[in-house]
Amino acid sequence: MAQAAELYPYFTVFEGSDTTVARTPLGDVLMCGSNNYLGLTSDRRVRAAAQAAIEEYGSSRTGSRLLNGNTPLHEELERELADFLGMPAALVFPTGYQANLGVIAALLSRNDVVIIDREAHASVYDGCGLSPAKVRRFAHNDMAELERRLAACPPDAGRLVVVDGVYSMAGDLCPLPETVRLCQKYGARLLVDDAHGLGVLADGRGTSAHFGLTEQVDLVTVTFSKSLASIGGAVLGPADVIEYLRHHARSLIFSAAAPPASLAAAQAALRILRAEPWRCRQALENASYVHRELTALGYEPLPSETPIVCIPLDGVVPTLFTWRSLLERGVYVNAVIPPAASARVRASFTATHTPEQLKRAVAAFAEVRELTPPDWSLADLPSAEYVVEGVR
Repeated sequence: MAQAAELYPYFTVFEGSDTTVARTPLGDVLMCGSNNYLGLTSDRRVRAAAQAAIEEYGSSRTGSRLLNGNTPLHEELERELADFLGMPAALVFPTGYQANLGVIAALLSRNDVVIIDREAHASVYDGCGLSPAKVRRFAHNDMAELERRLAACPPDAGRLVVVDGVYSMAGDLCPLPETVRLCQKYGARLLVDDAHGLGVLADGRGTSAHFGLTEQVDLVTVTFSKSLASIGGAVLGPADVIEYLRHHARSLIFSAAAPPASLAAAQAALRILRAEPWRCRQALENASYVHRELTALGYEPLPSETPIVCIPLDGVVPTLFTWRSLLERGVYVNAVIPPAASARVRASFTATHTPEQLKRAVAAFAEVRELTPPDWSLADLPSAEYVVEGVR
């Protein structure tokens, strides 16, 4: 098995809270593989809010928001999210994944066309799969192909373009100004999945604000499981669309409501984000430092304006070897292999990584740079097929 070869990079057991140092069965490691961009999962204010919510509301609502699961926490968080992101209204879902599922499946009919970036998140693909609309894809960030797809739509078809604001497997941004221009030219609506933009860009307001296009984007989905230190998600947009989704998004009305503790934690994190925008800037500065240093070492990290630093590697075996070699030096990153994306290691950096920790991470990459990966093929790994196929 791949585990026996010590090259299985998934389902690592982490103990304790999600901070810059993580406890694993192999010992303490520097955590450079978390989406805790603002470093708020262990913040005492966030933890206190979650604990207070349990005391007031209990551990669960045991039902959907439609019936017995709705609380003041849901509606307060919706108002605060809408205000912060400059959108008319918001609707909170149990997870960010369910937000994309519910929105896409509910809004599209069999006469519509949904056009998505090939590197959009899996939840976008799954939402399209639940929809009766015709699905078309365009090459990643290829605006010429997006225009061809839009131009080819039947004249009477509704059109929805779906993109990520920040693409999590590379850290690059959607070319939003051109995307907006094309949507307006062809009468298409635009949905931006900003899971990795919220809390990061434009002092936390996300990709639309980063480009000054908040009023030009029809819908935005977000998750609370990155910068907001919790679990949950939301869609933001026009009040009439949000009201429609309240009664038609199946992933909302047929799923139990998010636990009160999760909502309170997200609300506390959002308030801290608003009060302490330095956290967004620090996360970006930390990642930029590592990006520069790795480039100087001879690595070729992908261009990024976010806390995500990705290094493409030549195949699955070199990726797993690099991941394991970094782990042996006390640095945890994410190993990414097909079909999730082309082979690479993905690192991410938070506002709370110290300068000393960043230097330690760079030093580990420098040591690994000098190592020679074993001359293996996938067939040489005891469970190579499972290593690749298991991430689908």
